[in-house]
Amino acid sequence: MRREASPVSTTLTHPATAKTPSRFGYATHLACRECGHAVALGSTHACDQCFGPLEVAYDLPELTRASVEAGPLSMWRYASLLPVPPDVASRPNLDPGWTRLIRADQLASTLGMRELWIKDERSNPTHSFKDRVVAVALAAAVELGFKVLACPSTGNLANAVAAAAARAGIRSVVLIPADLEPQKVIGSAVYGGSLIAVQGSYDDVNRLASELADDREDWAFVNVNVRPYYAEGSKTIGFEVAEQLGWRLPEQIVVPVASGAQLVKIDKAFRELVATGLVDDSPYRVYGAQASGCSPVAAAFRAGHDVVQPVRPATIAKSLAIGNPADGPYVLDVVRRTGGVVADVSDDELVDAIRLLAAAEGIFAETAGGVTLAVLRNLLKDGQIDPDARTVIINSGDGLKTPDAVVSTLEASTPIAPTLEAFAARERAVRAPAF
Repeated sequence: MRREASPVSTTLTHPATAKTPSRFGYATHLACRECGHAVALGSTHACDQCFGPLEVAYDLPELTRASVEAGPLSMWRYASLLPVPPDVASRPNLDPGWTRLIRADQLASTLGMRELWIKDERSNPTHSFKDRVVAVALAAAVELGFKVLACPSTGNLANAVAAAAARAGIRSVVLIPADLEPQKVIGSAVYGGSLIAVQGSYDDVNRLASELADDREDWAFVNVNVRPYYAEGSKTIGFEVAEQLGWRLPEQIVVPVASGAQLVKIDKAFRELVATGLVDDSPYRVYGAQASGCSPVAAAFRAGHDVVQPVRPATIAKSLAIGNPADGPYVLDVVRRTGGVVADVSDDELVDAIRLLAAAEGIFAETAGGVTLAVLRNLLKDGQIDPDARTVIINSGDGLKTPDAVVSTLEASTPIAPTLEAFAARERAVRAPAF
């Protein structure tokens, strides 16, 4: 199965032209990824000519590194590169972004790498990168006059939508699979919005959300009818990575793949930084990471296909458990264009990687982060990634959201008496070195 590779960026730049931002900043229109047809900015997410997906196109302004660095310590320092109003930072929102980029020297040494960095998304307001995409979707929803912020979700997005809506003072409705991790259910319900558990997989939930989006005219489903705006929020990960590396692009980046939008938009961010002159144009390779129990994009990559065959998810990495990924074909386009790979790992491998990252760098990653590190480790073993290149991996969420993934692998500690003798006996029993 083959398809023509499609453009994944429709950015327009005319630096000599004076520009005034509109209510969507420097965004000019929506453009079809498949046929290029232009559509006015609005709540449309599919092309009326070929039914292809739409994305935001811009007439980007002139920017300098100094002007960006003078901005807020949040994702809004890049507001000029997003489809948001100029005053977005002053509106009630969760101010996500500007998360840490951590140099992981101990992990790099263990893996035999020269330079490894971890973009750690745990410090976002609801502890995952989803706060970024929701922030842009919320701004668009308000501008478009929607009254309810909604989503189908595997958990992290539900947390982010519920929290962002509460902060903005609007109603939220989130739909989740009925078997979602309890921690993520609590992390959504606590904000007081409507939480609806649905029998079936995420793809079943997403299908219901699509039907509701057509039925409820004043509901903004962030990853359905305002998806073109929502997806742009992931660009801010790429913007931050480059700025935090000293305004340089990484040579290699490994990104977890669920819908695929995060990977595609990080690539778009790198190209926009080059187009605006904020970074030098240098080659980079993009790698995608999936769990074997839900790896339709990795399977398509291995088979040499350009069309992604949907699968039924069966993995503990539920935040990546999207069996019919909307951006799957565009992930393949990006990875092949940059010389990367899409690979997958087993649940056992991702759990082992979670423990490795925690022990080596003090970072407790969600299951998606375990997938990303495990894929990196396997690619290194197979010689498919350069151990000497400047490499970034994405930890997209907090391990405290998915503790059940590792709890069975940890040693239970039975209490001891509060005496030196009891402590010494325990020390001998576990053959641990003396403290």
